[in-house]
Amino acid sequence: MRAFDDPTTRSFARMAGTLYLLIAGAGFFSILYVPARLEVSGDPAAALDAIAAGPGLFIAGVGGDVVMMLSEVVLAVMLFAMFRPYGAVLATAALVARLMMAAVMAAMLLPQAAILAIAMDPHLAMDMAARADLVWVLGRMDEAGVWVWQVFFALHLWLLGVLAWRSRAVPPLLSVMLAVGGTGYLVDSIRAVAAPSSAVLGAVGGALLAIVTLAEIGFALWLLSRGRVTPHARMADPA
Repeated sequence: MRAFDDPTTRSFARMAGTLYLLIAGAGFFSILYVPARLEVSGDPAAALDAIAAGPGLFIAGVGGDVVMMLSEVVLAVMLFAMFRPYGAVLATAALVARLMMAAVMAAMLLPQAAILAIAMDPHLAMDMAARADLVWVLGRMDEAGVWVWQVFFALHLWLLGVLAWRSRAVPPLLSVMLAVGGTGYLVDSIRAVAAPSSAVLGAVGGALLAIVTLAEIGFALWLLSRGRVTPHARMADPA
């Protein structure tokens, strides 16, 4: 556990990079792979049948969400410790924003638990049509959770990009890509809520999300291979 003692060491940065990649892997599994296997062309009844036939995969997806959520909490605190010297208020705001994102993710586990119960409880006094309708509503709740946590994550990435730029330790291009690309999460949430059919918002959001995905992978790899944020790299606080 000594790797967590000093945020200016390489071992601390490597641990943060490892957590970043763990979050990426768990997120790919639970957010992309599992739903693609279990959601049958947007048909809630078919999805219920798929979950009932293979509950292990659904539960594994929930487990991936839990791994991602817990890793986010630890990583948020580690990033705060690394970048606090370059702006205590901004670093604290970035910490709170990422923790809020993790809290929303935790709340999203509740509709997932309800969907599993609906699929697996043979004594539930509801016919299949009513179950499918309820699962559809719970699915929309889960989607709304994504739109909410994306807003908090956009704020976190803006602040992290500024802090990374101030540190002069993180490659400047990565800092800019984090801050600019992070806007893609906000654009995607706005499109989903206000203009789901907007091709312009879809294209802009997709381009920004591609940028921030590359930036986050690059940032994680930088933490693993070369990352070290030390007081010697500190930018002087503006007057």
